[in-house]
Amino acid sequence: MLQNLHVKNLALINEAEVEFKPGLNILSGETGAGKSIIIGSINLALGEKVPKEMVRENAPYGLVELVFVVEDDKQRQALEELDIIPEEDTVILSRKIVNGRSTAKINGETVPVSKIREAASLLIDIHGQHEHQSLLVKKNHLNILDAYAKNELQEKKEKLKESYGRYKKLKTELDGADMDGEERNREISFLEYEVKEIEEAALKTGEDEELETEYKRLSNGRKIMEAVNTAYAQTGEEFESASERLSRGLKELSSVSEYDTKLENLQNQLMEIDNLLNDFNREIAEYISDTQFDEETFAAVELRLDTINRLKAKYGGSIEEILESCTEKKDRLLKLADYDTYLEKLKKYLKEAQEELEGLCGEVSKIRQKEAALLTEAVKKVLEELNFLDVSFSMGFKRLSHYTANGYDDGEFMISTNPGEPLKSLEKIASGGELSRIMLAIKTVLADTDSIETLIFDEIDTGISGRTAQMVSEKMNVLGRNHQVICITHLPQIAAMADSHFLIEKSVSNQTTISTIRPLNEEESIKELARMIGGVKITDTVISSAREMKELAANTKKSLGEE
Repeated sequence: MLQNLHVKNLALINEAEVEFKPGLNILSGETGAGKSIIIGSINLALGEKVPKEMVRENAPYGLVELVFVVEDDKQRQALEELDIIPEEDTVILSRKIVNGRSTAKINGETVPVSKIREAASLLIDIHGQHEHQSLLVKKNHLNILDAYAKNELQEKKEKLKESYGRYKKLKTELDGADMDGEERNREISFLEYEVKEIEEAALKTGEDEELETEYKRLSNGRKIMEAVNTAYAQTGEEFESASERLSRGLKELSSVSEYDTKLENLQNQLMEIDNLLNDFNREIAEYISDTQFDEETFAAVELRLDTINRLKAKYGGSIEEILESCTEKKDRLLKLADYDTYLEKLKKYLKEAQEELEGLCGEVSKIRQKEAALLTEAVKKVLEELNFLDVSFSMGFKRLSHYTANGYDDGEFMISTNPGEPLKSLEKIASGGELSRIMLAIKTVLADTDSIETLIFDEIDTGISGRTAQMVSEKMNVLGRNHQVICITHLPQIAAMADSHFLIEKSVSNQTTISTIRPLNEEESIKELARMIGGVKITDTVISSAREMKELAANTKKSLGEE
């Protein structure tokens, strides 16, 4: 459940905080008050692209934060599979925008926006203002069916995807294997040259890193020797060096230490330092005598590195990749050496892969058609509740002429809204208002099979009024019993059903326009209903009508709850 929304410095919102409740949460307000900004802010937190104009002018940053309470075990398990662990049953998604760049966080930990989107898909489902138009895109219909049937389909679809990958790889290899004898001989000759070039280099794993270290040491040889000789001269070789000064100091202390026992301890300390310095000078002298920075060694290291880097440029970015490339070329040579046998095996493997893919496509298609009958029947019942009195709703299937990673099904929802009329595509029969109700029906059915607890509807009431609006409000109320529903609406029939009612309003302060959102009590909710009913002039009669509408809604909710 979405418990809290916090928005700062976004569009017309200076700062706003909303505590959403279980059940049906209604957001209303005059046109232009900022209702779309609320949904836009939520979408922003859920990973949508940041519009340039979203952050308030002159604001240092924009911020939106969503706090979800996770109590469903399936939802928790799905989140944990994404390495998202609810802390005290809470998941916090946030997005901060500074200078056009955004930072996404989950429970305070910075994450890629893609992970925010994955988490959002488990926590919330948003039906946007124009989302019903997606029903006009036929390929979306199969996605809706697969979402409904995911428990039955998920394992099969994963196997299907893997099988399609194998089939596609073999088909691509066979399509590219058509070559004449002359072309094959040219490729054999070229491959033999490349294999010989790699093998003659006698590469060893890790060799390049060792050579880079040696090259760095050798190329800085003069600088190293100058520094080492200077250190040696200052500590032990030259007149007035540190070693000579220590010896003189030690001699002076030794001459007087018998007169004061405290001096004996100081003498011992200085003697230890002298011994350490002598050891250091001995080791540095050995380093100087043993180290040679000859040009011949440097040239050999440089030449070997050049050879390795040239092979990297041709065959891969590392020695491991070069050796792997060599193995692949040898395998290819074996195939080309006995080309007819290779082709026969490839065709055999492709046939086996196609047979496996055909079988999996058939199994997936069979499940889809069975589940489609259940889905469309459930949607039909909800449509009847939404004032589609004589509706027929089904899904038609055709077979594609090719395989895909999703199978070979081409599915499409079909509808008839009048008795005796044949079933037709949605795009040929449904108006904008009808599409909204159809989408609401689909969302309602999907919600019954989904663990997503929070549903947001942005002006689902587009193109409807009267009795139909009343039926939509009743469906929203029923949906709100098992889910948290957040709905932006301009219809009083729907707003009257609110379990929690919020008002979005716009005002001017210090010559700056700002939008705010606040919860309404019972009387304030009635006044807002009156505004929605009566427009600019709110009379006593309109107030009375609003109060009556609220009472009727309460009675309807009670009767629906008793069913």
